[in-house]
Amino acid sequence: MTDTTERFNGNFTQQTPIPQAAEDAALRVMRSGRLHRYNLLPGEDGETGALEREFAAYTGARYCLAVASGGQAMQIALRAAGVAPDETVLVNAFTLAPVPGAIAAVGARARLVDTAPDLTIDLDDLDRKTDGARVLLLSHMRGHVGDMDRLMALCDAAGITVIEDCAHTMGARWRGVPSGRHGRIGCYSTQTYKHMNSGEGGLIVTDDADVMARATLLSGSYMLHQRHPAGPGSEAYEGPMWDMPNMSARMDHLRAALLRPQLAALDANCAAWTARYRVVEDGLRGTPGLRLIERPAHEAFVGSSFQVVMDEAAPGAIADLVARCAARGVELKWFGADRPAAFTSRYDHWHFAAPDRLPGTDALLAALLDMRLPLSFSLEDCATIARILRDEATRGANGEGNAQRMTPAAE
Repeated sequence: MTDTTERFNGNFTQQTPIPQAAEDAALRVMRSGRLHRYNLLPGEDGETGALEREFAAYTGARYCLAVASGGQAMQIALRAAGVAPDETVLVNAFTLAPVPGAIAAVGARARLVDTAPDLTIDLDDLDRKTDGARVLLLSHMRGHVGDMDRLMALCDAAGITVIEDCAHTMGARWRGVPSGRHGRIGCYSTQTYKHMNSGEGGLIVTDDADVMARATLLSGSYMLHQRHPAGPGSEAYEGPMWDMPNMSARMDHLRAALLRPQLAALDANCAAWTARYRVVEDGLRGTPGLRLIERPAHEAFVGSSFQVVMDEAAPGAIADLVARCAARGVELKWFGADRPAAFTSRYDHWHFAAPDRLPGTDALLAALLDMRLPLSFSLEDCATIARILRDEATRGANGEGNAQRMTPAAE
């Protein structure tokens, strides 16, 4: 008989504390009173410039720009790549709302690409939809990196510029290449639930001097682009300086000060996330009714969240599992609900994107469960979570659940 008394008492939204070194650096910035990134002494890079230089080195990029959010990073990248109003931009259907939102913000139109069973972009559907498109905004949703060799070969052959949304894959790699370095531009987020935490923030990397000059001007450089130590030379700005609007999307020294010590610890933290992921994966393997997402050998992923699919289950059974797990302290998010709940929404909720129906994505999202794995959880916490989820899934498979419950726990 299944033991239903075990309960998890952790908080799925509780992050680890900001490192002491980051607190000290932020305090120095506050005491200086010089928070704006261009408020510098002669010969000084400041925290923001230093972060850009260090993140460029971390990713192996020539240039890096720090901005106000991951959404701003994508908007600026699209504009810097020359996306025009009413232009069609390809994008994953399985992503979060800020990604198609960035396309809408530049006046372009999203053309959604279907989703493969492993949660990555469906490359066959992408191949069918390349006509008339110049840009793919590729979202590595929930940290799943697809076959980047095939994707880049397909896009290169079609003349499509790839902009990578790496909000969930900072620190991940495909065949040893950092996420964000396959396409022309890589965009990252430092929002609280991402792999570095400044509350909000974003980073853009590229090897293209023209793209970075345009992005820097768009971010609001006030003709102070010479104060960007990870930017191109002044000659790169001569053409675009007359055409790029100021979008006031700069990162300030305070947030950069919080991020630099986190960058130094990023690889260790990524390994710690993935260790937690593997504990949950091992605990759930072979559970009746649950399909795990097998990770390819070429993907060095970051396991900061966990996904499982209930391919054969009815919506009522899935909602019931979510409710029963919530009663035992395990917070699952279901993408199959009719209405968006906080961070969990799906493509047919985004009426502004005028989406066509996508059968692969529909089937997948109707059955997809998702949960965060913050570093505030121990390995034993993760084992407990897996036991509870396994218990409840097994109960459901044995007909012991309440299939009449139709509403999943709120975000």
